[in-house]
Amino acid sequence: MRTAPFLRSALGILALACSQAMASPSPYSSLIVFGDSLSDAGQFPDLTGGTPGMRFTNRDANGNYAPVSPMILGAKLGFSGTALGPSTSLTNQLQGIPDGNNWAVGGYTTQQILDSITDTSKAAIPPGRPGAGTVLRERDGYLANGLRADPNALYYLTGGGNDFLQGLVNSPADAAAAGARLAASAQALQQGGARYIMVWLLPDLGQTPNFSGTPQQGPLSQLSSVFNQSLVSQLGKIDAEIIPLNVPLLLREALSSPSQFGLASDQNLVGTCYSGDGCVGNPVYGANGTSPDPTRLLFNDSVHPTIAGQQLIADYGYSILAAPWELTLLPEIAHASIRAHQDELRNQWQTPWQAVGQWQAFVASGGQDLDFGSQRSAASGDGHGYNLTLGGSYRVDDAWRLGLAAGVYRQKLEAGQHDSDYKLDSYLASAFAQFRQDRWWADAALTAGHLDYRDLKRTFALGVNERSEKGDTDGEAWAISTRLGYNLAAESSTWQLAPFISGDYARVKVDGYDEKSNRSTALGFDDQERKSRRLGVGLQGSVQVLPGTRLFAEVAREHEFEDDQQDLTLHLASLPANDFTLTGYTPHSNLTRASLGVSHELVAGLTLRGNYNWRKSDELTQQGLSLGVSVDF
Repeated sequence: MRTAPFLRSALGILALACSQAMASPSPYSSLIVFGDSLSDAGQFPDLTGGTPGMRFTNRDANGNYAPVSPMILGAKLGFSGTALGPSTSLTNQLQGIPDGNNWAVGGYTTQQILDSITDTSKAAIPPGRPGAGTVLRERDGYLANGLRADPNALYYLTGGGNDFLQGLVNSPADAAAAGARLAASAQALQQGGARYIMVWLLPDLGQTPNFSGTPQQGPLSQLSSVFNQSLVSQLGKIDAEIIPLNVPLLLREALSSPSQFGLASDQNLVGTCYSGDGCVGNPVYGANGTSPDPTRLLFNDSVHPTIAGQQLIADYGYSILAAPWELTLLPEIAHASIRAHQDELRNQWQTPWQAVGQWQAFVASGGQDLDFGSQRSAASGDGHGYNLTLGGSYRVDDAWRLGLAAGVYRQKLEAGQHDSDYKLDSYLASAFAQFRQDRWWADAALTAGHLDYRDLKRTFALGVNERSEKGDTDGEAWAISTRLGYNLAAESSTWQLAPFISGDYARVKVDGYDEKSNRSTALGFDDQERKSRRLGVGLQGSVQVLPGTRLFAEVAREHEFEDDQQDLTLHLASLPANDFTLTGYTPHSNLTRASLGVSHELVAGLTLRGNYNWRKSDELTQQGLSLGVSVDF
């Protein structure tokens, strides 16, 4: 049973893709693909049986073709197999199967890719195969006859290799022109209304079994580089969110450290292939080898990747799309620290006032739990932290008490499917004032602080293993919080009940940073700024249960006015000039918060208190416990 290892691997990949599809954010309406054989989902009939459409990758143990990278990526984003299928398949047409959104056709040159968008899509047998040039089916291109692109879709574009293989590129000028033609497809999509376009850089054709070790290896590697320089330059001029995939660099990393990617470290991964079609079949892991397993090899044939290569590229693309889903949570955990600090102040304000002309010092320590549910454009996350807060106040007169407080808050957030790890130390300081006269009362606090984001570790799948990219950055925060209330009972009463209104404003800025490696997966992020403006109504109450012991509680409902979806501008560290903006976390419009506490005067002027605080807004839940002590002097 020589095929068993591959069958187990293939089943594992499919199971992983299905589980990710069910659990992942999916901010795009569809995935629409244009390109050549590297992305072809099966435009041509499979005359040998098995998969309805032939794909340019390896077959599995059952004779079916393995998926190509946009199919794997689409499954991760939650799209159905039908939607990810071929657009111009004769087999689908004859069987009455709906056309899919994959317009890539094996053998397409850059000009034919452009034609499939703006003119006519033709599924024609590629050069070098029996019946070359025969058109099996054709239909109007995606944007033909004035049609418009879906602005909420993700577009996926590959191409360029066939310009070389079909003899259209013979000089640097030819290579540059071909790169510009591929960019023209992205330009056409943008002009038709597309916003998000993912584009492969052309793999190094000199590092394929077709050309490796031949006199053409060096020139083709150089011309591939010229093609990519032209492509990247032209992409930078397009007014859309162009997401480049540095596939050449990714494959170089795989070849330099194959074991990290699950590839065979003791085999010639460039000089051999799996199928033996147009190249030397690998003697161990090839289809006719001693232990057939395409997941251990990079190439299926002379130029096309195996499922292992396609999986790497799909994971690579997904890691870029998913980065804003996690990174836009960084301002949110800072806001969580600010809210915890404000809770600590409100808890302290419940303690009895000291005598006029006296000081009251306090110290408190606590812990918080933070839970972010998954959104359409944001990852789920679980956070926890702890804090130390100290401060003091001075009783000015019967009506006023003024004070200062400072706190250190440490937070850790695990987010995403692979538990990316983000840490934040917040150093916050506040000046506050309290007022009470007759039955009216008010309080206000002004807070400012420094944010130290350290050990930011973004972790994601890359083939059979995980990879992490790390970085550090700083930030700043400031906030103002006010409340105005009215006591329904007299001050001498053993119980108090007071409705109140509140207003809060907070601003968090996270400085941009670059992840520390120079690998294909390393990213750079621009500054982030997240403001919060809230108005609320609430009810505060307390009751004297024993001499010196008081229970108090508070509940409030707040409306958030700054609830726009957060965007993040980023770039590949290897392509710093080509930035793009993707969507991330969306703050919730309404928030409910509540607190419950007890204070006990141990001796005159010495008070111990404990508090529980809770916040909830759709997918966000924040909880905290604290214990504090205050002393008058």
